[in-house]
Amino acid sequence: MTRKLSETPLVHPTAEVHNSTLGRWTEIADRSRVSESELGDYSYMMQDCAVWCATIGKFSNIASSVRLNATNHPTWRPTLHHFTYRASDYWDDAEHESEFFAQRRAKHVTIGHDTWLGHGSTVLPGVTVGDGAAVGAGAVVSKDVEPYTIVAGVPAKPIRERFDRRTAERYQALAWWDWDHAGLRASLEDFRELSAEAFLEKYGA
Repeated sequence: MTRKLSETPLVHPTAEVHNSTLGRWTEIADRSRVSESELGDYSYMMQDCAVWCATIGKFSNIASSVRLNATNHPTWRPTLHHFTYRASDYWDDAEHESEFFAQRRAKHVTIGHDTWLGHGSTVLPGVTVGDGAAVGAGAVVSKDVEPYTIVAGVPAKPIRERFDRRTAERYQALAWWDWDHAGLRASLEDFRELSAEAFLEKYGA
């Protein structure tokens, strides 16, 4: 059976979505878990992703087993274990540590438009991945990634720029990801056939 995307988000029956906003033409595949996050129009995530407290832009391509906002355990405490901040899971007379969770939520992850997160990559708390950036498979992203930059490794480091800075800036100014559905269809062949520079010559300011 061929899947058909539409303005209504396509969420696999085995996926879990909680307190999140999903844009039009989006897809969440098998066994993925999304919580307290926003997924922009046309973005998708493949199987077994885990996303928490993240804002994901439009046209983001998220491969399987990606983790966004992989939370850290309290290395400064006598124990790493979560019984200290998830105490009500263990005792009826104890409460979850609200301040601890508030500190975690403050370290929101932001993923830009037209991004690609490779298989098994991880983006750590508080990190921003800029528009047009690509993250290599298995990478652990611990620092912000500049727009239109390709990073890879553990920890992730810049490999090269997708486009030179001037071209990248022109694409961000063009913001084709805000075009309507009909406009995208009308320019489909140009997205397929034109080089990045030729596309800007035709559509850029």
